[in-house]
Amino acid sequence: MTHTIHVHAEHEYEVVIGCDWQATLKHSLGSYTRVALVYSSAMRDQIKEFKPDNTEIHYFEVSDGEGAKTSQSLQSLWNWLGAAGFTRSDAVVGIGGGTITDLAGFAAASWLRGIDWIAIPTTVAGMVDAAIGGKSGVNAATGKNLIGSFYSPTKVLIDPTFLKKLPVRDLSAGMAEVIKCGFISDYKILNLVQEDEINYTEIIQRAVKVKAEVVSKDFRESRLREILNYGHTLGHAIEKDSKYKLRHGEAVSIGMVFAAELSKDLAGLNSDAVDLHRELLNRFNLPIKYPRNRWKSLATLLLQDKKVKQDKLRFIGISRIGKPVWLEDVSSSQLAIVYERIAK
Repeated sequence: MTHTIHVHAEHEYEVVIGCDWQATLKHSLGSYTRVALVYSSAMRDQIKEFKPDNTEIHYFEVSDGEGAKTSQSLQSLWNWLGAAGFTRSDAVVGIGGGTITDLAGFAAASWLRGIDWIAIPTTVAGMVDAAIGGKSGVNAATGKNLIGSFYSPTKVLIDPTFLKKLPVRDLSAGMAEVIKCGFISDYKILNLVQEDEINYTEIIQRAVKVKAEVVSKDFRESRLREILNYGHTLGHAIEKDSKYKLRHGEAVSIGMVFAAELSKDLAGLNSDAVDLHRELLNRFNLPIKYPRNRWKSLATLLLQDKKVKQDKLRFIGISRIGKPVWLEDVSSSQLAIVYERIAK
């Protein structure tokens, strides 16, 4: 049974949850002359099985993980689209984790000033976060996601059967984004992730609904959309500091514990809610601490966060579960004190 959620951004599009990706994609390609399938090497065998009837398919394989989100990969993709003669009547399809849909989406946004694209996320993080909301881009040498655009797909297809082959580490990393949605908006998610048998389709649906509602109200992140960055401010710094050895969700997990501790000090979040962060993240074997001796490096990286305004550090916190707050102009000394509580 499929469930469709509508996102209202610069245009309206559907997120179809519970579909068979091959059948649904074949149905969605009818109007395009040619399609570029951008996919990770891990998806090679499944991609080669896809053979639509009346659409010319071009296959573009990239590496797995953050290695795909580079200006070099983007340049190669642009050159390839040009050599293949892609026009505005053609489309790009990104099939893979969040790095793949980020790259494919930005290539589509920038080729001929914008051609259609479809996202088919294959990881939990991609399904509930990266493929939803129209943010796309690549990493810069100085930080994560600093080069990109707001450019929504025409459709997002979520096939939960991909998760059956997903490595445990990647499954757990994606759960950080699901849990984030529980803390900032839908508390029922926090109950569902504690069940012995987790219904992934249900929690993905609820997390997608959270993001869709926020993005539909604030597509270009003028303010409200910033709540989706709960745990991401320090998380992005940790990703960069770890040289991307930590998965995005693993870094965000540590960042959420940090944000919860900061919220306890500055927004009155109670200790039980802070403890619940650690308890739920621990259930999925996600890291909740980071080395004490890395604070100086992290403090420098925090100044490169997109939410910094006039050199003032800003964080998203929560005053209670489901109630996000903006923590403005947080002092470096306050951050250092809080970091000590999550350091190892």
